[in-house]
Amino acid sequence: MSEKKSGFVALIGRPNVGKSTLINRLVGQKIAIMSDKPQTTRNRIHGILTREAGQIVFLDTPGIHQPHHRLGEYMVDIAENSMREVDLIVMVVDASQSMREGDSYVLDRVKNMHKNVVLVLNKIDAVAKEKLLAQIEAYRSLATFVDIIPISARTGEQVDVLERVIFDQLPEGPFYYPPDVVTDHPEQFIIAELIREKVLLLTHEEVPHSVAVGIEQLEYRGDRETLYVNAVIYTERDSQKGILIGKGGDMLKRVGTMARQDIETIFGSKAFLELWVRVKKDWRNREPMLRSFGFDKE
Repeated sequence: MSEKKSGFVALIGRPNVGKSTLINRLVGQKIAIMSDKPQTTRNRIHGILTREAGQIVFLDTPGIHQPHHRLGEYMVDIAENSMREVDLIVMVVDASQSMREGDSYVLDRVKNMHKNVVLVLNKIDAVAKEKLLAQIEAYRSLATFVDIIPISARTGEQVDVLERVIFDQLPEGPFYYPPDVVTDHPEQFIIAELIREKVLLLTHEEVPHSVAVGIEQLEYRGDRETLYVNAVIYTERDSQKGILIGKGGDMLKRVGTMARQDIETIFGSKAFLELWVRVKKDWRNREPMLRSFGFDKE
């Protein structure tokens, strides 16, 4: 009987290349929030994939970018610290776009880690084959990769190939988590992220990036049949608070309804969700507030 493989793998890339979509596809369910807006992921998301061959612990990291505030600096630090800790780096790029300055910026940091790297060209469902082949050759000339794999995280195309390549690169070792666990984040974190995802989906301009979510109460009742959640959406300005509440509370109701539906699907319980909006001025540049929201370098 062959030995099991296990290890830690960092998903790295600039914002909006599809890392969260990929991690959800790999583990088979939603654990990371998804949005077409950049910098959706702020913390490391641990996704756990268990197969007959072994276990992979994925770290979905914040997109590496040039930061403009303390929160942005923390996000980049989290991504770079993650690369130092893992057995393998999976660098994800958007194949539907030509190589950008941001991709080169990420690649420079990845090369500095001196780790084995698999390059993933995502979104191949939106790119012509000729363009894809040209991109593969361009990246091959810039760095040495263990493998270069074109995939579509959205449709699942070639994701099984990526999974096999990752297992091939991992050492023999024990399972770090029980086989039925797909993430090690607590329920409060997951629910807060689901709420923030709906804000990202429904609002525009600066509002989505000015938002943090705190869970003030989370309680199961009736032998875990019903989940009661009281959450606060924090933003930086009174004008943003007005947008989040909306006319007659319409926007807040839409956020709450969509988040509640996801909570019920993921947790398998009927959910009651109560939302509030509060202003914390300039919280993205205030380190005590960043720590209170769980944004740190660890």
